Amino acid sequence: QLQLVESGGGLVQPGGSLRLSCTTSGLTLANYAVGWFRQAPGKEREGVSCISNSGGTTNYADSVKGRFTISRDFTKNTMYLQMNSLKAEDTANYFCAAELTPLFRRCVPSQFKYWGQGTLVTVSE
Repeated sequence: QLQLVESGGGLVQPGGSLRLSCTTSGLTLANYAVGWFRQAPGKEREGVSCISNSGGTTNYADSVKGRFTISRDFTKNTMYLQMNSLKAEDTANYFCAAELTPLFRRCVPSQFKYWGQGTLVTVSE
C-alpha cells in the first residue's frame, strides 16, 4: 500500500532548526508533486511549501519564506523540510503529502490525495 511517514519533529528553542523527513513507499516519488502542511490546535490545515516533481514550480507560505526549504531525494523516495530560524508560531503538527503531478495546481490541502500521519513540532523555551 502507498504510505507516507513523517519523522524529525520535536521540541526546539526559538531561533533553532529542525529537518523533517517524509519516507514514502508504494509510489515512485519522481512522478509526484509533494508538499508540507501544518495544523495547530483549533486552526485549519495550511500549506507550508509545495514543489512539482521537476522542481520547476515551488510554493512557500509567506510566513516561512526565507526560513524553510523543501527538497526531495528521488533515489530514496523521501522528501524533506528544512526549517531554520524557528518561531513559536511555527508550532504545529506537520504533514507531508503527495499528488500525481498532472493534478497539482495549488499548494492547498484539497489538491493532495496521499497523506502522512503527522509529526509534532514545538518551538518553545
